[in-house]
Amino acid sequence: MENDFIVGKKILLVEDEESLGVGLVYNLTEEGYSVEWVKDGKQALDKFTSVNYDMIVLDLMLPYHDGFEIAEKVREKNPQMPILILTARTAAEDKVRGLELGADDYITKPFNLQELLLRIRGMIKRKLWYKTSTELMPVFKFGKNEIDFENLKGKCSSKRFSLTQREAMVIKYLIENKGKVVSRKDLLENVWHISSDIETRTVDIFISRLRKYFEPDPDDPVYIRSIRSAGYLFIDEMND
Repeated sequence: MENDFIVGKKILLVEDEESLGVGLVYNLTEEGYSVEWVKDGKQALDKFTSVNYDMIVLDLMLPYHDGFEIAEKVREKNPQMPILILTARTAAEDKVRGLELGADDYITKPFNLQELLLRIRGMIKRKLWYKTSTELMPVFKFGKNEIDFENLKGKCSSKRFSLTQREAMVIKYLIENKGKVVSRKDLLENVWHISSDIETRTVDIFISRLRKYFEPDPDDPVYIRSIRSAGYLFIDEMND
């Protein structure tokens, strides 16, 4: 069946709001997931270090350690762990900070349950796709850059850095479509696995970060170019 791949997948739910936590556990379990629910940042870090989860659904405002701190610590230990931030904080700077610390997606309260379930399903599906895709192209070099997709490491000249799985997925999709214009709609549907009518600002945030990593001048990109009203184009002139 279409949803067989999600059955039994382990989700760590970090949420201190009792009524919301109960509802999410019920609905995620009904979908076929195995859910463990903790109510503060200390429990979240303890669980994460002792259990192998498939993804984390993470509130920001928590006792002991907030969601930003948890996302950062999780990303340090497991770059490929999908993290979905679920929070009442709607400020743009909170969203950007969460994504910069390694979260893969962000949804604000109150939320539509079906949209949440769709995003979680997409993140699980994307994780499986990335594993298969990486086997076909574990390393890619362009210009003075090198990307190790398997270990989520990047290099630009002598500078080395870590990538989140979502960052690696975005650049990988652009590389796989080298020389073709990739729209935000394409990225949302094929990398995020969500409907393209959902906001596109998140796509732009990831493109901006990738340019800071790999472009000689992020304000005048050579490799990841913007095509007005159309999307993005990856050009590898050095290797063409």
